[in-house]
Amino acid sequence: MKKSLLALAALSAIAGAAQAQSSVTVYGILDVGYIGTNARVSNSSNVNNGGQAKTTTNQFGSSAEQTSRIGFKGTEDLGNGSQAFFTAEFQLYPNDQQLNGTTTVSGTKANNVDANSGGLLNRQTFVGLHKNGIGQFAVGTQYTPMFNALAATDPGQTNNMAGSVIYPANSSGNSNDGANSNALTVRTSNTLSLKSDKFAGFTGSAVYVLNNKNASQVDSTTGVATAGGNTNASGWGLGADYTFSKFYATAAYQSFKQLTTVGNVTPFTTGATGNTPAAWTQAQGNGATTVSGGAFNSTDNQFYVAGTYDFGILKAFANYTNRKVTSSASTNYYLKRQAEQIGVRSYITPTIEGWASAGLGRYTAFGQNTPTANFNAWQLGSNYYLSKRTNLYAIYGQSLTSNSAAAGVTTSGGYSNYAVGVRHTF
Repeated sequence: MKKSLLALAALSAIAGAAQAQSSVTVYGILDVGYIGTNARVSNSSNVNNGGQAKTTTNQFGSSAEQTSRIGFKGTEDLGNGSQAFFTAEFQLYPNDQQLNGTTTVSGTKANNVDANSGGLLNRQTFVGLHKNGIGQFAVGTQYTPMFNALAATDPGQTNNMAGSVIYPANSSGNSNDGANSNALTVRTSNTLSLKSDKFAGFTGSAVYVLNNKNASQVDSTTGVATAGGNTNASGWGLGADYTFSKFYATAAYQSFKQLTTVGNVTPFTTGATGNTPAAWTQAQGNGATTVSGGAFNSTDNQFYVAGTYDFGILKAFANYTNRKVTSSASTNYYLKRQAEQIGVRSYITPTIEGWASAGLGRYTAFGQNTPTANFNAWQLGSNYYLSKRTNLYAIYGQSLTSNSAAAGVTTSGGYSNYAVGVRHTF
């Protein structure tokens, strides 16, 4: 009798433990298709080809409409209205492979080998706790408040094609969805996030980012090490949104600080095409033409506000973003970018969806007494749903930039993207 009772108790404990295990979901996106890109840069100092440099790319690529990925997420009921949760999400490269798992070419493709893919790229990985009626917290690599606000209010749903001034991209066969874009920081590691439950239509969120270490510095020329020196990447962000019937509004502000003792930093990219790297060197950050040693200090402030209204037949979007990266060693040296955009998205039939957007903006590169570049972009796109999980798409986008004269040279340029493909979600 005692053995039977012990066996029954053991079985009950096992059943209870099984019920307490996480409920895990595997999900993902595979997006492949044909992608074309046309880019040009006009420079008044270039007498060849009418002063224009042109590049055309056509290929079977991936992640034009949405970045291909695979993810795992789960929850565990802890009782009393509490849950534990986790997410681990990684980028996929449907059209790339590596030779024997090694890379032989740096930064280029050889024999259809992408030397930069390196397998899975961590998009999000975090774990946290949630309490019903209060909210949640999580720690790990996560989206920023500004990107979460953008993802809810972008008419193009943050696709990777040209044509957006709010989420600028230029797909040339692979996703351009990185941790940092021209307009905003998409995700950060070493991040603590907080998010409230919804109260009277309002939801609030916050993040705190911290990565601090003391390290010995080695002179690249002499090889001599010197003790000390802080490397500190930190930041914070706040976000809020409000829903009332068919109206939705959101705003986010985030600020990141970078302190490094050596090395070059590119805060974000600018240029005639809007996608050309503009390296912010250690020397420039200190307001000097040349420098040996010293420190690079910068503060990156980003702001976003947007709203949507669902008219039933279509949904209307309005977005505004502002970003300024300032050197704390020389406040006269900064990069500034701001843009505004409007758009619509609608189901034309139960299976055909379309969207359109247009925007304009301006940026100032390298602070005072430098030209201000004006840019504009527009995009058209459509989905044809074969099922709830599979759709065909066609997207066309264009971005143009016109720079004012600098040192007697006028530069302008632009690029366009077009893609047709298939996207499957699982």
